[in-house]
Amino acid sequence: MTFLEEVLAVKRQEVAALQGQSLTPAGEAPKGLAAALRAPGLSVIAEIKRRSPSKGLIAPDLDAAATALAYAKGGAAAISCLTDREFFGAQSDDFVGVRAAGLPVLRKDFIIDELQIDEARAMGASAILLIVRILELPTLERLLRHATSLDLDALVEVHTEQEVEAAVSAGASIIGVNNRDLATLIVDSTVALRLKSRLPAGVITVAESGVKTREDVRQIEDAGFDAVLIGESLATHADPVAKLRALMGRNDSVGAGR
Repeated sequence: MTFLEEVLAVKRQEVAALQGQSLTPAGEAPKGLAAALRAPGLSVIAEIKRRSPSKGLIAPDLDAAATALAYAKGGAAAISCLTDREFFGAQSDDFVGVRAAGLPVLRKDFIIDELQIDEARAMGASAILLIVRILELPTLERLLRHATSLDLDALVEVHTEQEVEAAVSAGASIIGVNNRDLATLIVDSTVALRLKSRLPAGVITVAESGVKTREDVRQIEDAGFDAVLIGESLATHADPVAKLRALMGRNDSVGAGR
């Protein structure tokens, strides 16, 4: 069984467990991800991440609430919070703690069903992640419509030209190019740079995965992306405020280029 097959098997079980649960929206929709990423300059989506399938535990003692506050202090425009327990080690109270930082929060998970979107809205998410690799086009279109009906933004993730075409065809307004191939878990930092020209004008564009140095960020900015999603290099750093500022070139004396 491949990694994605294993993930999808777990997600189908999780969707089945959601059947019949009360997933009432928690008040008004939180501030939107799209609006935050339209700000001038390159925006950062900083990620709460304890482990990864490729490297195992990377930040086992991470305090989600404190880290989210540090990201906000460092200048992040939004926060990505992994909610998958099986493969990424998410904890049940992570999302509540992260929301307290006051930034838009992306629920990052392997979403395959409307019930997971209902759950995200009930959790107080600002946006959800939809991965083209695991969704047929009609399903992607249906899930996008459902997210919109709940006033949630959707970051639609792609890795190939064909997936870009599918995201555009489905009507995605935020497209993230993942440098990581989810089939092999290998990161190729040139993928986002190569696919940028395929992303249509008017779409909010995000580069994801493998961002470790100030030079990585500079290349993404020079390519014309609106935002960059940074996970492991922030989650594993002893001073995420300093690291984030260094990556964005706001504090070159601390951790720049490392």
